[in-house]
Amino acid sequence: MIDTGNTTWLLISAALVMLMTPGLAFFYGGMSRAKSVLNMMLMSFTSIAVVSVLWVVVGHSLTYSDGGPVDAFIGGLDYVGLSSLIGEIEPADGEGGGGYPLLVDAGFQMMFAVITVALISGAIADRAKFGAWILFAPLWALLAYFPVAHWVWGSGWIGGLEIGGYEVIDFAGGTAVHINAGAAALALTFVLGRRKGFGSESMRPHNLPFVLLGAALLWFGWFGFNAGSAYAADGTAALALVNTQVATAAATGAWMLVERFRYGKVSALGFASGAIAGLVAITPAAANVTPLGAIVVGLLSGAVCAYAISWKFKFKYDDALDVVGIHMVGGIIGSLVLGFLAAGVTGGSDGLLYGGGFGLLAVQAIAVVGVMVYSFVITWIIAKVIDLIIGFRIPEDVETNGLDHELHAESAYAFDELDETETEAVSSPTPPGGETTSPQVKA
Repeated sequence: MIDTGNTTWLLISAALVMLMTPGLAFFYGGMSRAKSVLNMMLMSFTSIAVVSVLWVVVGHSLTYSDGGPVDAFIGGLDYVGLSSLIGEIEPADGEGGGGYPLLVDAGFQMMFAVITVALISGAIADRAKFGAWILFAPLWALLAYFPVAHWVWGSGWIGGLEIGGYEVIDFAGGTAVHINAGAAALALTFVLGRRKGFGSESMRPHNLPFVLLGAALLWFGWFGFNAGSAYAADGTAALALVNTQVATAAATGAWMLVERFRYGKVSALGFASGAIAGLVAITPAAANVTPLGAIVVGLLSGAVCAYAISWKFKFKYDDALDVVGIHMVGGIIGSLVLGFLAAGVTGGSDGLLYGGGFGLLAVQAIAVVGVMVYSFVITWIIAKVIDLIIGFRIPEDVETNGLDHELHAESAYAFDELDETETEAVSSPTPPGGETTSPQVKA
């Protein structure tokens, strides 16, 4: 029978995770320059369209069905098109879990695939051909996301990895989502190269209210991302929700303290970036640390990621919107810290600080390195092939003029029209009767 409570929670969680991608569009769009904001936002929105269809056609099957002789690496084709899941229900497990239609699970996980692809786009702001991105998105999902998600959450090698009785913990996507996307972002920066003026011209965010709005939507949606991964309306979901909130709050404070120490001021961008760093780091650990442990996770991620975003200037890779510094680094922190802070009281294994052995830290490290290396290599290959066939980077004049006008014949802000209207208002003759018309009213 269907458990309506669990089913409702998963439906709501799927909707919350879907909202995260438009939130990401605002977050990235606000961080971009005004001349390319629409292009940046469209990269997120088109990920929704492309990956959603691909997930139904083959993605869910490659992630969750049995792959036979290659099951350690990739799933099979049992669920192609999802028709075989119609009417099927996950059996109740007697402990409050299960009882939901399998299509709800497919829809929930679809949203994870969508945002993982969209996350990568922030690293290549201002310089990628839109057509190349549309080609890259499904190829990367097929060759990187679906296999890695199968490794972690399906029946792949990471899910089956065990050392000393310890198994890999990735509750909601530290490896499959954030390290995967962050390593891919790093690979793309090497293929596309640096933006014109990188390191010498100001490339500040053009719209900080957009950034804060995007961060707020991401924070809100992340409760579905993490607490929804409990797959039940139960105590695990409650723990994940509380941990998500306090880790994020702690990370904002840590990031702002680093800013105050380094620059003498705190910033709205720093607050928003700190929030995302905390959300990323708590994702793999949301149900396996105590609330006090979650605060520690947040403090670590906020402080470390605040420094990590400046590494691009030291090592000369142009991670435009800090995907590497926040998502890859934050995902690594959240995954590895479980080796120390995982608490058996939550129902899982104990980390080193709770009397556990080194086995948990070892399996976490293997999973982190495995995903990072695979994602970087496969992304570099995909991007290089696309670059050789159609070219991935836009010409320099297009980059200079702005991608919105050159690639989409649109502009986020109608500066020309506004200037013309104001000029007309100021130069208009005095009306009969000697009354003057305010330029503001005329405009």
